[in-house]
Amino acid sequence: MIRRPIVLTVTLFATALIASTLFDVAASAKTPNVIWISAEDISPHFGCYGDPHAITPNIDQLASEGVRYSHAFTAAGVCAPCRSSIITGFYQNSIGTHHMRCDAKLPAWLKPFPQLMQEAGYYCTNNSKTDYQFTQPSKKAIWDQCSSKAHWKNRNDDQPFFAVFNFTGCHESGIENEDKYQKVTQDLNADQRQDGDALTTLPPYYPDTPIVREDWKRNYELITAMDAWAGDLIQELKDADVYDDTIIFFWSDHGVGLPRAKRWLYDSGTRVPLVVRIPDAFQVDGQGRSGTVDDRLIDTTDFGQTVLNLAGVDLPERSQGQPFLGKDLPSPRRYVYGARDRMDERYDIIRTVRDKRYRYVRNFEPLKPYYQYMNTPEKGATMREIRQAETAGKLSSTMALFSAAVKPVEELYDCESDPHEINNLADDPALVDKLAEMRGALKDWQNKIGDIGLIPEAEIEIQEESAGSRFAILHRGQDSASKLERLVDIATKASQGPAMLDDLLSALEDDDPSVRYWAATGIGNVGQDASSAQMPVLAALKDPSPSVRIAAARAAAKLGETEAALDVLKSELQSKHQWGRLSAAIVLDEMDDQAADALDDLKSALKNQPNKYIVRVVNRAVNELQGTDHVVP
Repeated sequence: MIRRPIVLTVTLFATALIASTLFDVAASAKTPNVIWISAEDISPHFGCYGDPHAITPNIDQLASEGVRYSHAFTAAGVCAPCRSSIITGFYQNSIGTHHMRCDAKLPAWLKPFPQLMQEAGYYCTNNSKTDYQFTQPSKKAIWDQCSSKAHWKNRNDDQPFFAVFNFTGCHESGIENEDKYQKVTQDLNADQRQDGDALTTLPPYYPDTPIVREDWKRNYELITAMDAWAGDLIQELKDADVYDDTIIFFWSDHGVGLPRAKRWLYDSGTRVPLVVRIPDAFQVDGQGRSGTVDDRLIDTTDFGQTVLNLAGVDLPERSQGQPFLGKDLPSPRRYVYGARDRMDERYDIIRTVRDKRYRYVRNFEPLKPYYQYMNTPEKGATMREIRQAETAGKLSSTMALFSAAVKPVEELYDCESDPHEINNLADDPALVDKLAEMRGALKDWQNKIGDIGLIPEAEIEIQEESAGSRFAILHRGQDSASKLERLVDIATKASQGPAMLDDLLSALEDDDPSVRYWAATGIGNVGQDASSAQMPVLAALKDPSPSVRIAAARAAAKLGETEAALDVLKSELQSKHQWGRLSAAIVLDEMDDQAADALDDLKSALKNQPNKYIVRVVNRAVNELQGTDHVVP
């Protein structure tokens, strides 16, 4: 053995130590690139999530090199409201971006997080989905590039980048539309195809028919096509020698684009895949180790905050999201939350809170069916199969739960023992404490964020003008907290039946039009048993708020005052408030034959409307009154 002199050995050791230290300092000082690979309308149907049918080698490989999150959830079960929460770090029902295809005015201090990345020197690109539910700030202000040509390769040399790529092929239209499905999956080989008859993952709330299995098969094949696309994006990073300089996120905006998944707040609609690969140089505090699984609760409002934290960009002073990676992390979440509001042309206010095991659902409009008629989902083959099973009386007991004409006020599910959330445990005496805990957590969250979803949409537009932003409606003045608390209270009482009638009548005199709206709605929910409310309801038909007038007209119709109700609803069909028009159309549609005398007015309302949703509902009402069936796009 050759022995080196002691002095030489020490010198070599010291040199190596200094070199190692310098390398660590250089590595820690380097700014990471960040890339988001996002997909639409898919649940965690991946091999790395244990799905036996998934063919997803690229995302599975990414998970083997990074962290797979098992409890990641979106704040909404549909794209636009969810994406508004991602880009802002605020819940959609806090900033007024909760209704599909709305245009909210954000508070001036709220910057979408890519703007903060730009200010820190990042080149920010989006290819190319937005769907943010606001037009100011503009896409040009948020992104250096936002188009189908946007790419991190267009940056200046060595400039760090934050780049988003979104795959649209998994959208529900890829399942529903034969041509799109064929186009998206045209490059799949025989080994990447699925056998619908062999699939064992069909949810129990769907009819087990060849047509439903075909939809389920398409879902898997679309995901496989997406996986290949994601693999190409990853390869681009490797080819450019920036793979180990880039943190990669893969996620989906919400669950699979099929009934009781997309648009819903169950795990089927809100539990999403989330995989993050962090190169060794950017790992801190033991985070990002290859092949690990993290079961912490993640919310979509957390995505942007996490990117900022990993990039070393100062976090904004105000945010409802929190980082889950990087330095100086807050305590992990105890709960995640979700909201459902107007889905296309139909309102259905639902809120949810979930911990690692249980999900609580609060239906603020329980008298509405689960499957309200909406044009887009009704076009899907699986929805048509459900409707046929309803008509033929061939629903299983599980399927019948979600074809019911009404919903329970509260739902509670043990998601470990009941992953499809079928067995409602809200009345289980053994879980009375858990029910109270989750109910309280939801109410606290609504009050904390300022749940603007409890304000009628027409009223939101009216109040936005004076408040300056939708967020400010419930965050201005010393009485804002008590205002929201009263609103949550009366909205809750509106679905609790005749026992609340005195409280509802009292609230009908409230100074707040939103409280009066819920009072009138609650009286309408009570219906004929609210005969003592007849005179106050008729007086409310002249309320200054269009939303209160419409809710009062609904109540009046249920109390037998059809002519008075129709007079108001006909007028509101032509009012200056577009969302008031939609609400009036919905009430007329729900009145069925009672609305017969409004048929001519409904026909007239098919023309010159400010949005397609009004036309859809009016068309549905006309078809039902005439016994015809013609779908409006």
